[in-house]
Amino acid sequence: MKNIFEAIRKDHDTQRKLLKKLVETSGDTKEGKQTFKALKNELEVHANAEERHFYKPLISNDMMQEKARHGIAEHHEIDELIEKLEETEFDSPAWLKYAKDLKHKVEHHLEDEEHTFFQLAGKVFSETKKESLAKDYTNYMHANL
Repeated sequence: MKNIFEAIRKDHDTQRKLLKKLVETSGDTKEGKQTFKALKNELEVHANAEERHFYKPLISNDMMQEKARHGIAEHHEIDELIEKLEETEFDSPAWLKYAKDLKHKVEHHLEDEEHTFFQLAGKVFSETKKESLAKDYTNYMHANL
């Protein structure tokens, strides 16, 4: 059985691959549009799953409350960048700039989670809790992706 950190990290790797592909696919191409659509969906479902099955159980913990709020705030910033991309023409120079901003923002967020949040949350959750959260998180991802 996976724990919550392994489950989330697996999806983070998927996001990193999609982000890399996104900034390498320039212009108004079918591949670019498909990559953007896949990334948008992945980020959206992941943020919801993570907020429900990782952040929410942490918010009640004094040590983690601020971190959880910060993570959720970053999800909103990522949503705003996705909206900007949706409002911008694929072949405009601004599109690639926003795509790079999104890549930078998401990668920073993933680093934060993997290097800071996970370590701290590891002290908060029991092994059983880590496994039950992974199960809930994974079920949510499968049901919504």
